[in-house]
Amino acid sequence: MQQLTTMDDALYRLLDAGGSDLIFSCGSPPRIRKDGNLEVLDGHPRVLMPSDTHRLLREILDPKQWKELERRRHVDFSFTWRDRARIRGNAYWQRNSIAAAFRLLPLVIPNFDMLGIPEAVHRLLERQHGLILVTGPTGCGKSTSQAAMIDHLNATRPFHIITIEDPIEYIHKHQLSIVDQRQVGEDTPSFVEGLRAAFREDPDVVLIGEMRDLETMSAAVSIAESGHLVLATLHTNDAPQALDRIIDSYLGAAQQQVRIQLASCVAGVIYQELVPAVGGGRVAAFEVLIANTAVRSMIKEGRTDQLRTVLQTSLREGSQTLERSLNQLVRAGLVSESDARRHSANPAGIHA
Repeated sequence: MQQLTTMDDALYRLLDAGGSDLIFSCGSPPRIRKDGNLEVLDGHPRVLMPSDTHRLLREILDPKQWKELERRRHVDFSFTWRDRARIRGNAYWQRNSIAAAFRLLPLVIPNFDMLGIPEAVHRLLERQHGLILVTGPTGCGKSTSQAAMIDHLNATRPFHIITIEDPIEYIHKHQLSIVDQRQVGEDTPSFVEGLRAAFREDPDVVLIGEMRDLETMSAAVSIAESGHLVLATLHTNDAPQALDRIIDSYLGAAQQQVRIQLASCVAGVIYQELVPAVGGGRVAAFEVLIANTAVRSMIKEGRTDQLRTVLQTSLREGSQTLERSLNQLVRAGLVSESDARRHSANPAGIHA
């Protein structure tokens, strides 16, 4: 079997195999993630040596990125590869050698229909202001859904859109809107600094690639409160947990204050998972929580444990449970009933 000679070689093989991710680690053959599962790249039999990963990463990291890798022991990066795809990567040290993980992203941003995004999300984007949270586990397609939302706004609304990302994944071209994309570490020192500056940059919409800390969450809520539309991501296991995650980041009396702020500015929460599709590939299932009067009262009064009731009873307003989405996918023949049950916290709720 022919061995890897260049990063180009590895990325071509990843693309040909239909994989989503590529992982290099010394002592193992290169691996790809396909339909959520890891497998050896193209039957590649030879394990990678430290000299291999060092050489391959040297091909794509510029001097500044390499210096950051040596100083911080990890570095995030992204680039457009041969007009074929966008690549998001992270290189890092482990056991005194360099490892790396790469995510393959399409150059063309998928639209709502391609992703199966519910109609309720279309209506959320008609708002002039408010906080829209996109949540889910790592690798579930949150960034792609966010990109589709920004692309929709870009094509249909005369907005000034500012994104703060680490790193920039999808490239947006100016359409009806102006889209300014700021990369943490390149265009702004941090998410927090970028959000503070956004107040002075006349935005209509602000996208936050990931809310990682209290300062970023606080800035996101403040921007949404001040009359802007804010899209942000969190890692949580369902839609209601996203609100708890923000509230629990505050201590003592500050929790009640943020409950009041969230109750006034949150527009909705979108939770998503990728489920194996019948015939190969993966398809997204969505849980949607629309912030109606009942939701706002529950947030303000600290009754977020009751939000799941709203998911089940507010279908007319656009809310839906993950189980409802999974059942729709099963009935459409896109997902097997067994896979739907495996991805549900309430398997008894799957009844195609």
